[in-house]
Amino acid sequence: MFQPKKEISKQELEKGLRFIIWDGIASQTMATLTGGVFLVAFALYLGASNMMIGLLAALPPLMQLLQLPSAYLVEKFRNRKKISVMASLLSRLSLIIIIAIPFLFSARAGLFALVFGLAMHAGFAAISGCSWNTWMHDLIPRSRLGAFFSKRLSITTFFELFISIGAGFLIDFWLFNFPKYGSFAYSVIFTLALFAGLLGLFFLNKTPEPKMNYVQKNLRLIRLITKPLKDMNFRNLIVYMSSWNFAVNLAAPFFTVYLIQRLNFNITYVIGFQILTSLVNIFFLGIWGRFSEDHNNKTILSISSPLFIFSILLWTFTTLPQKHFFTLPLLILIHVLMGATLAGIRLASGNISFKLSPKEDSTSYLAAASFVNSLSAGIAPLVGGIFADFFANRQLSLTLSWMAPGASFAVNTFNLEHWDFFFFLAFLFGLYSLHRLSKVEEEGNFTKKMQLSRLIAEIRKEMRNLSTISGLRPMIKFPALVITRIKRKNRKK
Repeated sequence: MFQPKKEISKQELEKGLRFIIWDGIASQTMATLTGGVFLVAFALYLGASNMMIGLLAALPPLMQLLQLPSAYLVEKFRNRKKISVMASLLSRLSLIIIIAIPFLFSARAGLFALVFGLAMHAGFAAISGCSWNTWMHDLIPRSRLGAFFSKRLSITTFFELFISIGAGFLIDFWLFNFPKYGSFAYSVIFTLALFAGLLGLFFLNKTPEPKMNYVQKNLRLIRLITKPLKDMNFRNLIVYMSSWNFAVNLAAPFFTVYLIQRLNFNITYVIGFQILTSLVNIFFLGIWGRFSEDHNNKTILSISSPLFIFSILLWTFTTLPQKHFFTLPLLILIHVLMGATLAGIRLASGNISFKLSPKEDSTSYLAAASFVNSLSAGIAPLVGGIFADFFANRQLSLTLSWMAPGASFAVNTFNLEHWDFFFFLAFLFGLYSLHRLSKVEEEGNFTKKMQLSRLIAEIRKEMRNLSTISGLRPMIKFPALVITRIKRKNRKK
C-alpha cells in the first residue's frame, strides 16, 4: 500500500494528479474550518485572553520547525508516502480533542484543551508536510509544476469561499437560536473538518510515490542552518523575510479579534471580508503570474510588499476613536489591497528562495530560510499577546482644531489605542523589511516606469476579459488616471 514505485506510467501520473487536487480540496476545507476566523472566534467564545490568542496564532508557525528533524525521517526510512499519510492521520485525529471540548471540559479547561489539540494537529501536519513536499517534487514533472499548483490553488480557494460562507452562517444561526450552547456549534464545525481531512487522506493514500533514487548527504542540524548565513545575498534575503514575517504576524492574528470585539461585527461579516480577500487574490494570481514572466521576483515584491504594509496602516484609521461613516468602505479597501498584494507576495517569496539557493546546497539554504521564517512568524503573535494588555489602557491621538470668535471645531485626524498600536508597529517593522529587500540582489531588475506600465497593462487586460461585469472597469480607471497625471507633471518639471 505504501510501497514506492520505480516507474510510474503516464496513466498512473495523470490519475495521481487528480487525486492530489481532490486531496487539496478536502485538506483546504479542513484548514478553513480549523483555522483563522473560526479558531479565533471559538477561543473568544471560551473566554480567551489576548495572550491566549497570541499563543494560538504562534503554534502553527512554531510547529513548522519540526520540518527540520522530519527531513531526517525521510532520509532514514525513504518512504515519504507512509510518513506523510501516517503523520496526517495523527494530525487529523488530534481534532477529536477540540471536538470534545463542549462535552468534557469547562470553558477554562477547554482553552487548554484547544491549545493542546491545535499543537498536536499542527505538529504532525508539519512532519507530514516535509515528506509531502519532496514527494510532490519528485512526482510532478518540472515542466508542469507551476501550472499544476496554480490550478490546484485556484480550485481549492474557490471551494474555500463556499465553505467559509456556509460555516459562517451556521455559527451565526446557532448562536442566535441557541446562545447557551454556542460552543457546540464550533464542535460541529471541527467535526466537519475532521471528516474532510479523513476524506483527503483517502485520496492522498491512492497517489503513487516514485522511489527515491538519490542519497542525501548527512548534514548536521547546526551546519544545515548556519551555512547559508555565510552567503551575504542570501543572508539579506533571510533578514528581509524574517522581518517581513514578524511585521505581518504581529498584526494579522488580531484582525479577527479587532473586527469582533472592537468593531462589533458578527462572524458572517468577518467571513465576508475573508471571502472578498480570496476573490481578489484569485483575480490577481493570473495578473502576477503573467507579470512574473518578464520581471524577477524582487520586482514583484518591491511593488506588492509596500502596498500590503500600507493596508496594515489603514487599519488604524477604521476608528477615530470609534466607528465612523468611512469604517466599512475602509475595511473593503483594506481587504481588496491585501488580496491583490498577497497574490504577488505568495508567488514571489517562494520563488526567490529557490532561485537564490545553489543547487548543490538547496536543502541547507531552504531549511535555513524555513527555520528563521517560522521562528519570526511564531514569536510575533506571542509578543503581541504579551503586550496587548499593556496597550489596552494607552492612547495616542492627534487633533486638528480651529478656534475663532463665536466658532470653534476640532477634528480627530489620528488616533491609536489598544490594537491600533500593533497595526502601527507592524507598519514600522514592514518599512524596515522593505529596506532589507533593497539589499537583495537578483538578476533581471527593471526600471520603475517599466514595472508600472507592464503591471497596468496586465490589469487592463484582465478587466477587458471581465468587461461584461459592470463596475469592474472603473476600478482601474482611477489609479491609472492618477499615475498618468503624475507622469505628466514629472515631464513638465
